[in-house]
Amino acid sequence: MTSNKTRVARSAVAAAVIAAFAAGCSSDHMPKLAEAHAAPAPALVQPGPAGLPDFSALVEAAGPSVVNISVTRSDAMAGEMPDFSGIPEDSPMFEFFKRFGMPMPLPAPEGRGGPLTPERGVGSGFIVSEDGYVLTNAHVVDAAETVTVKLTDRREFTAKVIGVDKRTDVAVVKIDAKKLPTLKIGDPSKVKVGEWVAAIGSPFGFENSVTSGIVSAKGRSLPDESYVPFIQTDVAVNPGNSGGPLFNLAGEVIGINSQIYSRTGGYMGVSFAIPIDLAMNVVDQLKTHGKVTRGQLGIRIQPVSGDLAQSFGLKDAKGALIAAIDPDSAAAKAGLKAGDVIVEYDGKKVDEFSALPPLVAATKPGVKATIVYLRDGKEQKAAVAVGEAPSDKLAQASSGGAKGESRKMSSLGLSVSELDARERKALDVEGGVKVERAQGPAAKSGIRAGDVIVGVNGARITDTDDLGKTLEQAPKGAPLALLVKRGDATIFIPVAPNHG
Repeated sequence: MTSNKTRVARSAVAAAVIAAFAAGCSSDHMPKLAEAHAAPAPALVQPGPAGLPDFSALVEAAGPSVVNISVTRSDAMAGEMPDFSGIPEDSPMFEFFKRFGMPMPLPAPEGRGGPLTPERGVGSGFIVSEDGYVLTNAHVVDAAETVTVKLTDRREFTAKVIGVDKRTDVAVVKIDAKKLPTLKIGDPSKVKVGEWVAAIGSPFGFENSVTSGIVSAKGRSLPDESYVPFIQTDVAVNPGNSGGPLFNLAGEVIGINSQIYSRTGGYMGVSFAIPIDLAMNVVDQLKTHGKVTRGQLGIRIQPVSGDLAQSFGLKDAKGALIAAIDPDSAAAKAGLKAGDVIVEYDGKKVDEFSALPPLVAATKPGVKATIVYLRDGKEQKAAVAVGEAPSDKLAQASSGGAKGESRKMSSLGLSVSELDARERKALDVEGGVKVERAQGPAAKSGIRAGDVIVGVNGARITDTDDLGKTLEQAPKGAPLALLVKRGDATIFIPVAPNHG
């Protein structure tokens, strides 16, 4: 997509601490996933003379269903988007994740040297129903004044945007046409790392360009995209490929090309696709209700590291560690607590913390889900009535207060102080201590001044005396799991005390 719109990566803390919610249901108007998955499709791609895959049959069969999408946006809208065109390539800003799109010079606004000029962009999409429904990325058509869809037979249609879901970067547009060629929907869960895949799209506006590669990884959780288990590939994708399909060797769509990781905005061997089953569920909701309803547990989770597993007495470093729970949330009502480790959700294993949000995505709000979790090393179960996520989660701003008397915790290398009533209200905590200075073991583990320690090894900390007693009673030589609130994020950080 040629646009100034860019989404940057969050910090390591924000990437690790996420809200577990996502969407999911089926559609009577879209291809049924169950039917599509009934039997493995025969390979459409066969080995060529040199033994490498020959994608010509796939391109011939699928090419007519892939479309070029061009949009126009007002200059005023374009002016609200950040312009990265002047940033040098060695700048850290180029490390950020960006949507497909090359920054364009902004036209001068009226009254500042020139007339208002519409911004133009280009992306890709593909037909998912014979009556003209087209699937693409949300960022391709979001805020567009006009959307034009061009088919491979050179017919052009002005499209209507049916719905946009920014959280999954999925959008549906409709053109007034009948008996259009459609694509087969595949099963992303059956995709194997290392298998060949191909993409068709419009990189830099070159329509129906084909590139191929392999699946590099599955279930990638990217910053600010916690509930999309991305498929990572090394397929060459570039600006304009946004919204185009990713195919397996059977010619089935398994994903929508959505993001790249790049210093320059061009191909660097790392690209990400939205799994097609997740996208089709979003499509159904957009068509039926015009919006996407998401389930929510009301928790913040993070990975279980080796040190954290030892701190909580776990045999394996697996599962989703609950770092924080929203008051009156579904999880809180079910009795879950910070420090619990979710290892199973409705019969499905949660080995990686990033696996939980997509599973919650398949649960309709109000439905009860069975959660298996570990507390104090023992396995327990809870039935959770999944809640409904709000449209957007607003971050709570924290404000600093007057410094209280500082107290040293020598074994951790910390100087901490009490929180006053104003600070506790601003941070929305009942207890805890504020870090005034961090050095030694605490600093090495990532603790820093301004952090608020609210728990140790799952036990709540109310004040500095409480922290001191907890440290004295902790097993010698074992790492401690400090529950730290930093801004709007709450995470466990393992710290190995110095008892020497």
